[in-house]
Amino acid sequence: MAKDPGRSIEAVPDESLGMIELLADGEFHSGEELGQFLGVSRAAVWKRLQHLQSLLGIRFESVPGRGYRLPDGVELLNAERIHKALPATAAEWLRRLEVHSRIDSTNRRAALLAQGGAGSGVVIVAEQQSAGSGRRGRRWVSPFGRNIYFSTLWAFDGGVGALEGLSLVVGLVVARVIAPLTERDVRLKWPNDLLVDARKMAGILIEVAGDVDGRCTAIIGIGINVNMVGAEQAEAIDQVWIDVSTVARAPVSRNALIAELIAELVLALTVFEREGFAAFQQEWRTRDYLRGETVAIESGNRVQSGVALGVDASGALLLDIEGSVQSVHGGEVSVRPVR
Repeated sequence: MAKDPGRSIEAVPDESLGMIELLADGEFHSGEELGQFLGVSRAAVWKRLQHLQSLLGIRFESVPGRGYRLPDGVELLNAERIHKALPATAAEWLRRLEVHSRIDSTNRRAALLAQGGAGSGVVIVAEQQSAGSGRRGRRWVSPFGRNIYFSTLWAFDGGVGALEGLSLVVGLVVARVIAPLTERDVRLKWPNDLLVDARKMAGILIEVAGDVDGRCTAIIGIGINVNMVGAEQAEAIDQVWIDVSTVARAPVSRNALIAELIAELVLALTVFEREGFAAFQQEWRTRDYLRGETVAIESGNRVQSGVALGVDASGALLLDIEGSVQSVHGGEVSVRPVR
């Protein structure tokens, strides 16, 4: 694909991917074939596979006389495939796309690029994160090759005030991408979770770089559980979860999902930049998981309980506390339904 001088569409080199790419089809490959591919002896192949199992947490199967395979196969992320799937507007917006096999955190990488002057048009995705996190520093479990770990940058004028309601809009974007794949009800839990069957499928983390009172850049992190079933790391998740593959009507391509996510983000954030959250308030209301529920709000050592009434035009949660309606904004707040 031809690239203009200001555009970067790339896969970050990683020698570990070579063997995984060969085994990605889920079929058996002999030790001799793998050894020739890697330029090592057959005896060294097993050591290399053991290293990958330890490093990436993926399981290879070995059968005497048949060779090695990845039992379920894997669709690896592909920068060119993602870019080619984008509609024209999104392809023009995308200035830098990085695909990492393993990274500490896509948000951290995006933050580094923002500190270096990067703005809108940057997307970072990875097969695995070693230090992925959600709100309030909670760990985001990130098994290799199964989910979407995604970060992007979007520059705003007007400081952090211009970002009010942004996490809710990003939640709507994820819902727009996921909903057509399933007949299940896709709901949004204020301020940053996507739920299906009352179980968490995706989460959003917004961070800010730049001038808090002037031009700033939002670092938008999105994690989506795509194919967690059978992943050993899933046992480490400390809340009920669900993945896309469990509820989808047909097999799901992570490359296609990422392309759709980029396209929908460009459309939605262009509107958000111009009109704010008010343009999305009614749509968000149709997916509001908490509306009408009695909820507990935790902020530091303070706990409040009330009935969730929905969100206002700025994206704040409206809470009825003993007949008095109060607005709850983002920040270090945890919301749990009281059932």
